[in-house]
Amino acid sequence: MGRTIYWGILGPGSIAHKFARDIRYVKDAKLLAVGSRDLKRAQNFAEQYAIPKFFGSYEALVKDHEVDIIYIATPHGRHYEDIKLCLEHGKNVLCEKSFTLNAYQAREVIELAKNKHLFLMEAFWTRFLPVMQKLKELLSKNIIGQLRMITADLGFNFPFDPQSRLFNPRLGGGALLDLGVYPISITHWLLGKPQSIVSQAVLGKSGVDEQSGMVFKFENDIIANIYTSVRSATPSQAIFSGSEGSLILKAPLYCPSGIALKFQNGKSKHYSASMKGSGFNYEISGANRCLNEGQLQSEIMPWKDTIEVMEIMDSLRDQWGFRYPQEVNEEGKN
Repeated sequence: MGRTIYWGILGPGSIAHKFARDIRYVKDAKLLAVGSRDLKRAQNFAEQYAIPKFFGSYEALVKDHEVDIIYIATPHGRHYEDIKLCLEHGKNVLCEKSFTLNAYQAREVIELAKNKHLFLMEAFWTRFLPVMQKLKELLSKNIIGQLRMITADLGFNFPFDPQSRLFNPRLGGGALLDLGVYPISITHWLLGKPQSIVSQAVLGKSGVDEQSGMVFKFENDIIANIYTSVRSATPSQAIFSGSEGSLILKAPLYCPSGIALKFQNGKSKHYSASMKGSGFNYEISGANRCLNEGQLQSEIMPWKDTIEVMEIMDSLRDQWGFRYPQEVNEEGKN
């Protein structure tokens, strides 16, 4: 265990509650402050989790000299400006996925972190879970033979609200950035960037992608079928099919409940997922370790992976003809 790392939360939304509950499992982490654009909301959140400091603006939070690192839990549409605000005030950053709206924004803030010698990581907490390390171990041992196909999905039927973060394009709405990033990032983690992508999407009444299906082709002729939705409930699992059997990453995909192996000879095997809390503590520990070791990026969730996943999602939206309003005037867009 290294020195105690003092954390701040920027944006006390629903996901921030999971973070605040799970940080107690990390012995070298202390939740010191929370910032909101609504002072009363920040105060209520601070009282709920016994957080010593609360602020009625993001600017006040980033100016607190005792805070080492800030966890950004705002909607996708704000990530780019919130990351820049933190970095420009000398704060290390853990930012919720999807990291930014596009790869252009991701590259810019990563370059800023590099220049300022600050730690920056996308909060793709699923990668840090023990069950995911087990998944990678089993696949590396070719336990199902030669991997040939992946089918992965994540979808829920949410009530339509054009002002909510899921359906409002100005908030980075749509299934892709909120849910599709999970099967895409998991597939990328295992196989890297695909050689080719074919995709279709349904753009809803508010203009965002409500559901989509995509086919990725990788080296060695591996095919990944991925689909995501905010308008339909899907199995929310991943199936890895090989020459000798299949491996099922059990639902829910963002926090798998276990692994099931089914072999062509009729045999099967199961691994249960064991973890503390909701699982956010594993990425918190990972970030703490990086800070204590002086690393600017995580080897589990490195900058290269964040950029490449954003490039994949940019490519998908290119095929759909979908742009967020904030992207219109950005330089560097094709």
